[in-house]
Amino acid sequence: MVEINKKDGGKRPLGIPTVTDRIAQMVVKMTLEPKLEPCFHADSYGYRPGKSALDAVGKVRERCWRYNWVIDLDIKGFFNNLDHDLLKLALQRHNPERWEMFYIDRWLKAPVQQLDGSLAKRSKGTPQGGVISPLLANLYLHYAMDEWMRIKYPNAPFARYADDSVVHCRTEKEAKEILLSLKERLLQCGLELHPEKTKIVYCKDDDRRGDYPVIKFDFLGYTFRNRRSKNRWGKYFVNFSPAVSNSAKKSIRQEMRSWKVHLRSDKSLEDISHMFNPILRGWINYYGKYYKTELYCVFRHFNRTLTRWAMRKYKKLRGRKRRAEYRLGKIAMKQPNLFYHWQIGLKPATGQ
Repeated sequence: MVEINKKDGGKRPLGIPTVTDRIAQMVVKMTLEPKLEPCFHADSYGYRPGKSALDAVGKVRERCWRYNWVIDLDIKGFFNNLDHDLLKLALQRHNPERWEMFYIDRWLKAPVQQLDGSLAKRSKGTPQGGVISPLLANLYLHYAMDEWMRIKYPNAPFARYADDSVVHCRTEKEAKEILLSLKERLLQCGLELHPEKTKIVYCKDDDRRGDYPVIKFDFLGYTFRNRRSKNRWGKYFVNFSPAVSNSAKKSIRQEMRSWKVHLRSDKSLEDISHMFNPILRGWINYYGKYYKTELYCVFRHFNRTLTRWAMRKYKKLRGRKRRAEYRLGKIAMKQPNLFYHWQIGLKPATGQ
């Protein structure tokens, strides 16, 4: 087991299976997934073939325009609190092979080796980091939440990505009722909603001007809130829509700083492009899908880092920040495809 830092300052334990267990888990996943996949809810997006986090963000975006209220759900320690007996009951409903159940039972009960080398027994949960864990987690929440919501609240659509969920409601009263029922339902399944991170949100915009304390929420790296937008006729209006969250922007800048590009004076600009362009492309393709302009400040920060690199690499540019920026700007004009953010127009100034 290893621990990684969480955004809130806590630690997230990751269970890393051995190589042989990893191969065996993949075999079970490949045989079990085709049986389970047709049963899963259409609005379950996490770790499923043909579905992505951006699909979930897009669906939530559309529904926020039609529904005035949102329940932002956060399950406390989800992967660590799955009830093994309930999970096996859910598996039995899909007629798994005996050898599949044998291996899954073994992985669920396998002790975890701690950082100090000691072994800790487990009576609940499935290790985050295991190949089979996302599939088992989806199955557990399919019966704990998805099917229950479909039957009891068919007029309250939701979107779920692993343990991150958003439920749409028409009124505040309906939202409070569903949240109370969901708390009771999840407690029956051995799960608990995080008391601070779970909240009811009002989708405020030009057409919905009520005054409520919570008018924004985060989902899959995006912050949903009222934003100034332009319609097809060029008129501005306030719209409830997603854009990259502040925490995601902070994480991106921290990652950029860890590269220490300004100290890599032994590398050419082309070398830096080959090293980091795939990562820049991934960030823009994900976080730039909706309200791309919110992402611009992050890549202007990277342009400033490139300016510092140029000042360090070339003697004529040392101590001359503006000249170094203009030099990069001229390179960007000649080679606009060198960096992915240059291709979308985020080039350094040229001084012209």
